Amino acid sequence: MKKTLLLFLMAMMGTMGMKAADYPYLTFELTDGTKASVSVSSDVAMTFSGSTLTIGSETFTLTNLSKMYFSTSDETTTGISALETADSNEIEAIYNLQGHKVSRDQMQRGVYIIKTKKGTSKITVK
Repeated sequence: MKKTLLLFLMAMMGTMGMKAADYPYLTFELTDGTKASVSVSSDVAMTFSGSTLTIGSETFTLTNLSKMYFSTSDETTTGISALETADSNEIEAIYNLQGHKVSRDQMQRGVYIIKTKKGTSKITVK
């Protein structure tokens, strides 16, 4: 009985150690998979107007929201960039995330590493 009580108290202390104040960002994930993170502070306001949600400088249509959660970092930055049309003509190599070299014909939906004369980029094929 004492061991069970001790385990219960330890579990409660572990869950009570985290709270929303420990997370500097509120992240919104949209139904298309994109994310937007808003820095939260004591003066940030969240308002609802009809079917829209406004928080800070971001406005969302409620039907497009998939989920909302607190996070420790700005999850908007993915490192995935758009490949300019001019750069697509200068592709030297394409690699999948397993590091295997692939051709343009082999590319399906997913994330790829593209090497061009200007540098290396991570892109997403939708």
